[in-house]
Amino acid sequence: MTPEERLEAMGIRLPSAPEPVGSYIPAVRAGRLVFLSGMLPLREGKLQRKGRVGEAVGLEDAKEEAKTAAVNALSALKAHIGSLDKVLRCVRLCGYVASAPDFTEQPKVLDAASDFLRDVFGDAGRHVRSAVGVSVLPMNSPVEMDFIFEVEEITQAPVAP
Repeated sequence: MTPEERLEAMGIRLPSAPEPVGSYIPAVRAGRLVFLSGMLPLREGKLQRKGRVGEAVGLEDAKEEAKTAAVNALSALKAHIGSLDKVLRCVRLCGYVASAPDFTEQPKVLDAASDFLRDVFGDAGRHVRSAVGVSVLPMNSPVEMDFIFEVEEITQAPVAP
């Protein structure tokens, strides 16, 4: 199955790529690597949950938000490269979890996104990762993640003499 067929089998339809909430672009390609800006768990442009995990947001809800941010990342990636079939692998995920002072389960929150990427891309979805607890994130989001993907080389048409 292709990644897009796997998403369909999971009942997931990618939303439109999220619009930047600041002065940056969502994706940059450098050779075979695509770097994605920080992705928030926006749904239709809005956060469903706000606040720090371990206070206003529980662990299970935070995991759902992490998966939503990963879905948004795939939307941005597809918009940038045209098809998820061009993805060779997810190289890196860096996740930030707005955390209550005593919350230490950031890796569990991000496991939801990591597991989702493995489900979509198989072994090519396995990646290196950092899980960082922070005091606050943009828009009071509970999670934010950035990604690096390796994609197929660009094939260019030959230039006529």
